[in-house]
Amino acid sequence: MKKTYINGVGCISTQKTFDTVFLEDAVYNQNDNILSVVSPVYKDFIAPAAARRMAKGVKNGIVASALAMKDAQAENVDAIITGTGLGCIEDSEKFLKNILDNNEEFLTPTAFIQSTHNTVGAQIALTMQCKGYNFTYVNGVVSFESALLDAKMQLEENEASSILVGGVDENGDYTMELFKLAQRVKQESEQPFHLLTPKTIGAVHGEGASFFVLENEKKDTTYAEILDVEIINTLQENEIETHITAFLKSNGLQVSDVDAIVLGFNGDVKFDSYYRTLSENTFSDTPQLYYKHLCGEYDTASAFGLWMASKVIKLQEIPEIVKVNSVKRTAYNTVVLYNQLSGKNHSFTLLSK
Repeated sequence: MKKTYINGVGCISTQKTFDTVFLEDAVYNQNDNILSVVSPVYKDFIAPAAARRMAKGVKNGIVASALAMKDAQAENVDAIITGTGLGCIEDSEKFLKNILDNNEEFLTPTAFIQSTHNTVGAQIALTMQCKGYNFTYVNGVVSFESALLDAKMQLEENEASSILVGGVDENGDYTMELFKLAQRVKQESEQPFHLLTPKTIGAVHGEGASFFVLENEKKDTTYAEILDVEIINTLQENEIETHITAFLKSNGLQVSDVDAIVLGFNGDVKFDSYYRTLSENTFSDTPQLYYKHLCGEYDTASAFGLWMASKVIKLQEIPEIVKVNSVKRTAYNTVVLYNQLSGKNHSFTLLSK
């Protein structure tokens, strides 16, 4: 069975994660409950006439995938697999508003056509002229992990030798208002938002696009090897330690072999206890990292987490801004990522140097 290597990464996020080495320009914003992307110069990647008609998520996806391809020194790939939770939600909102404003008459279909979840993958394929397998997973908070699993299986079985995998989500004004009503987003009155010591429910919301070129050959550009990805729908809080230990054991590892753990703390006092359990018990002697204070919470935020973990393994350094504790290691060769949202859809990803 072939192995899966991350040979290139590209990330557009609410931080300046392009034209930088690794989070040296990162800012911890504690005053906004909804974070917006730091936009690249789109015209460097997309013709201005085309960019004008594109949703924010599509543009970010195209740029992030172009950065990943350049990083991997790759011209083309055999397949493109995308994960997204809400797809091009801005265009969906636009179309629904038009239905109401025009009494369901004289509608232009453009916003509807561009609002489908697979628009991002399709536009990337058109840009690259990639005519291979193109699939989009819309699976809530494990959308990106589903895409990752698909790619990993194809590479292992030698059905493809290089695959572009990414996670993309964007904010929509109306959707964010609904999220506030549903208490998924923190209220403005609760600032400053301290994600590691939360006192309220809800999260700071964000958006972004992170893409990875996965190949079954190791190269000079290789960041890390993906050893395993696991998704589980429901876990009780008292089962989490047993489960992550079993996950490591199935890969021939123990807790002491893990050089760093990346946790999805998002400041929701109700559900961050899952991470707290691991942080205070099983992994208390392991370097711990978090990332949603930088990118915000969204369905494919774990793709930002994977981007961060890949950089840690390649550069062998952990920026101060992402540390949960002060434990250090001489080398960071094995990193595990754990994410969940509202106590459901738990995902575990294991990386190795």
